[in-house]
Amino acid sequence: MVWKFKDGAAIRPAFEQLCALVENINRSYAIRIVKGRTSCVLGVGYDAWKKLRLPSPLPKELVEFEPIVGERHTAVSTPGDLHLHLRAMDMGICFDMASDITAVLESVAECSLEIHGFRYWDGRSILGFVDGTENPIGDERQLFALVGDEDPVYKGGSYLFVQKYLHEMKNWTALSTEDQEKVIGRYKMSDIEMTDEVKPSNSHSALAGIEDAAGNDLKIIRDNMPFGHPAKGEVGTYFIAYANTFSTVKEMLTRMFIGSPPGNSDRILDFSTAKTGTLYFVPTITMLQNYSATSQ
Repeated sequence: MVWKFKDGAAIRPAFEQLCALVENINRSYAIRIVKGRTSCVLGVGYDAWKKLRLPSPLPKELVEFEPIVGERHTAVSTPGDLHLHLRAMDMGICFDMASDITAVLESVAECSLEIHGFRYWDGRSILGFVDGTENPIGDERQLFALVGDEDPVYKGGSYLFVQKYLHEMKNWTALSTEDQEKVIGRYKMSDIEMTDEVKPSNSHSALAGIEDAAGNDLKIIRDNMPFGHPAKGEVGTYFIAYANTFSTVKEMLTRMFIGSPPGNSDRILDFSTAKTGTLYFVPTITMLQNYSATSQ
């Protein structure tokens, strides 16, 4: 859910109430749904951070996302003050969380986007390929997702970047399986990555993987979800990326949309169009407690 504050609304009291609600939701479902993966994650945009007069200085890499414009494709920038990422094994739980959040925000903000995602087969996108194979696992998840000592005030928080992609399914399904595999850089059924000698340089896996100056992999936590309305011809992927720095995400996007070298853009963008793009910062539960202290 993406929310945009209404002009002139008394947003701070509602935000403080929301912070307390998010904390309560996460603690409550951790007890009630022991084996589930229930969570409610609140992200705050750059403009909202200033409007709400949250702590200054801001998180070091929290900025207003600027469009990334390539020769053929653009990663657009769209407004958003608050982002709520709700996840549960039971859609009824997401519905209840969304209803409680709406009750707090509807008088001061408008919901500009609400996406209901779902798990598609064995973790595949609507395009038919497994999504997020390179996600860090174990201790690496915190290493790549959470801010560290480089920004001690916001340690434990995370940068959240989201995009709504729509897929051109008629053009995609017209491709042979072999051609689809060249677009992604993986074999469709096995999910095995092609070797560098076989993988096209403009394939998604070739351009989305980045390294630091020392040759170490730089990763993000992808929590993408497929969504769709087949009868309306609208199907897509809601791209959700958590990272310890936004610069990592920005480098991936630059390689995809501008290309490496420039002009050699990600082939997947010929079939997937970014309709939104917004950066948020996710405070820790302790930070939310501090922000909601005046409402307790």
